[in-house]
Amino acid sequence: MSADAELPFSVGERATYDVKFGIVHVGSGSMAIADVETLRGHDVWHIQFDIKGGTIFYHVNDTLESWFDVHTLFSLRFVQRLDEGGHVRNRTYEIFPDRQVFVLNHKPEEPSVPDPLDDGSFLYFVRTLPLTVGDTYTFNYYFNPKANPVTIRVLRKERIHVPAGTYDAIVVQPIIKTSGIFGEGGKAQVWFSDDSARIVLQMKSKLSFGSLDLYLKSYEAGRGAAASVPTRAAPDPSPPGAAPTPGTPPPAASDPPPPSHR
Repeated sequence: MSADAELPFSVGERATYDVKFGIVHVGSGSMAIADVETLRGHDVWHIQFDIKGGTIFYHVNDTLESWFDVHTLFSLRFVQRLDEGGHVRNRTYEIFPDRQVFVLNHKPEEPSVPDPLDDGSFLYFVRTLPLTVGDTYTFNYYFNPKANPVTIRVLRKERIHVPAGTYDAIVVQPIIKTSGIFGEGGKAQVWFSDDSARIVLQMKSKLSFGSLDLYLKSYEAGRGAAASVPTRAAPDPSPPGAAPTPGTPPPAASDPPPPSHR
């Protein structure tokens, strides 16, 4: 796995999201590339994913941070700070690709994999894939081997309406054998812009506290030659007076059986 080719993201890229639990608007989220830093002698992307919000009965304040190599995309550090319904979990994973081990919160070393990715870096790695409808990608890249293989299914293309505008999207289902947003039980789906930018336009997942949905509200391109901006779709012909509902995609067609790529 190498990312020396031109990437669809760069430092300064920031996307913000409206967050809903089911149909109830409860907060906001963001996904950003904060900087390129140096970690254990490697130049690494530092990305951060935040979700904040809740109802009178349930609050969520989650932060995921990932540091991954700018050339290989291998993860070197992954941090989770999760506060869900008053249940707080703080986890720091130090990942060592050269020795194929990881360390959780200063505990003894555990076996890892040669090409490790975490929950955050996997999302950026997927943005570099061709994403052809009907394809299924299978990888043994998750840093904790117990969660492998990771499956990426490219389900369909469709036009969606989010607060940031109307876009043509590629719908992807990532499956990691964990309990997080992309866990097997969550049946998560991610809508990437159907262009070279591959921005996350929308995300839906079922978690322990219910359905968690994110809809793109605003987007700031990164800096430099790799800066990408998602392309808005041309207006749909529609009856007079009709208006799209933000965050509501049109009905999906049936998915063809996907081939497998290993």
